Amino acid sequence: MRKVSSPLSDSVVKELRSGDEVAISGIIYTARDEAHKRLFEAIKEKRRLPFDLSGQIIYYSGPTPTPPGKVIGSCGPTTASRMDTWTPLLLKKGLRGMIGKGPRSKEVIKAIKEYKALYFAAWGGAGALLSKYVKKAELIAFKDLGPEAIYRLTVRNFPVIVINDVLGNDLYMRRTEDRQRKTKDGG
Repeated sequence: MRKVSSPLSDSVVKELRSGDEVAISGIIYTARDEAHKRLFEAIKEKRRLPFDLSGQIIYYSGPTPTPPGKVIGSCGPTTASRMDTWTPLLLKKGLRGMIGKGPRSKEVIKAIKEYKALYFAAWGGAGALLSKYVKKAELIAFKDLGPEAIYRLTVRNFPVIVINDVLGNDLYMRRTEDRQRKTKDGG
């Protein structure tokens, strides 16, 4: 497992490949549909964003309420394709990593390649386990969105796998092709 720090450096982004298992330490930001829409609108209207996108990772997650004695509630990944409408512009503005579940659109994969970014997947259905990697959580924007507000998370060794890399490789597509080849070959 490769250990990386966030914000992501250009060299790390260029080195990681589809299929690499990664442990992220540092800062990541949560944001889902409505928060993405607001970020997109702020960029279009040339308003200040709640955080600098340069080198950052956005985790598509809406944490559940924080239980007593915990840093954060369950924080599993959301289906990434729900953010595809807004993603290319965020990548153009400096976003370098995204964490979610499920495949991305062709437009997003093209933007990942063009703007030199990465899409990671986290374990779906394992939000309570993933919360153990979060060492600090603070609300930074859009409090009115409740759990879908933007949170700044400090994480240590947060486990993900690279799905889409800067070369345009797609782990989901590769696995589908492998299964089809095995079926065709009778195996």
